[in-house]
Amino acid sequence: MNKRTIFIILLSVIFVALTIMKLLSNKEKAAAKIYIHDMDAAVLVEAVNPEVHTFESAFNYLGTFEPYRQNLIGSDASGKVIKINVEEGDRITQGQVIAKVDDDLLQLQLESAEVNIEGQKKDDERYSNLEKNNAVPGVQIEKTKLGLKAAEIQRKQIQKQLKSTTLTAPFSGVITKKMIDLGSVIGPGSPLVEITDISTLKLTVSVPERDILKFKTGQSVPVKVDIFGDKTFEGKVSSVAVVADRSHNFKVQITVKNSNEEIRAGMYGNVSLSNSSSVTALSIPRKALVGSSKKPHVFVIRNGKAVLTSFTSGTSDGEYVEVVSGLSKNDQIVVKGQVNLENNSKVKTSK
Repeated sequence: MNKRTIFIILLSVIFVALTIMKLLSNKEKAAAKIYIHDMDAAVLVEAVNPEVHTFESAFNYLGTFEPYRQNLIGSDASGKVIKINVEEGDRITQGQVIAKVDDDLLQLQLESAEVNIEGQKKDDERYSNLEKNNAVPGVQIEKTKLGLKAAEIQRKQIQKQLKSTTLTAPFSGVITKKMIDLGSVIGPGSPLVEITDISTLKLTVSVPERDILKFKTGQSVPVKVDIFGDKTFEGKVSSVAVVADRSHNFKVQITVKNSNEEIRAGMYGNVSLSNSSSVTALSIPRKALVGSSKKPHVFVIRNGKAVLTSFTSGTSDGEYVEVVSGLSKNDQIVVKGQVNLENNSKVKTSK
């Protein structure tokens, strides 16, 4: 190896080394500029202790609106989807065609069944004429008639299969999920779409034992929706639980007509009933609630951490929710800053 070759190799090694050093330097500078959240840093929150609150004569019971009907629509047919008439978000009416499955093979089977029936009818006619002259035994006539009946039954089966290749909506609503695409191969029971009907909504509230006798099936009750303020909707009690839960609360279901679809499934609602006497009980601010009012949770500060805790709620008004069980007056309940919290997040309270 001559000196020139050695010199070129040394220059190449030095160039590569300098390039690697430059890249590492740039990486360190870029990493220094990236903000990395400190998972051990405490989140600033505002907390209060549960307090005794007096609920006046008009009691509110919290709940969450649910669709009247929400079903996954399955298929009775099998084959390739050759036509789809809906997309997510489309409104659909009862009987409207959702999709069409390839039925060419079934059409051919139906034609074959028709030909078979025609042949059986001619045989039946021919043997019937021969029977009059005692030219054929009676057993042959019986077999021909049974063969005709079997062919007609087969035709009905194929016609039913053909009908099932046109997939229609069993009730009116909105397509909230679509599980098939053009060309999808489906089988009996395959889910096609989810239809949600919110023309009527169900509001399920949890009622304490002391108030359950105020509710009767068929009773009309005023219903309010949080986002609509004081606007009142007419509700009707559709069912009252006959068995209480462990906290001696009863589930009461109320149906609300929603013809204009102002109310959406998942919204908070409350039922208001008047009472001759007020109730004084341990309560927390309503703004402390996390998640659904059917299974209410709050963040409780314990040992410097926010612990997601469930509790049983009772009566409520616009600002406070009664605590039936699950919380004590010494608990610190987070009322501001929950959006930044996860279970067991470190927290510090504002002074």
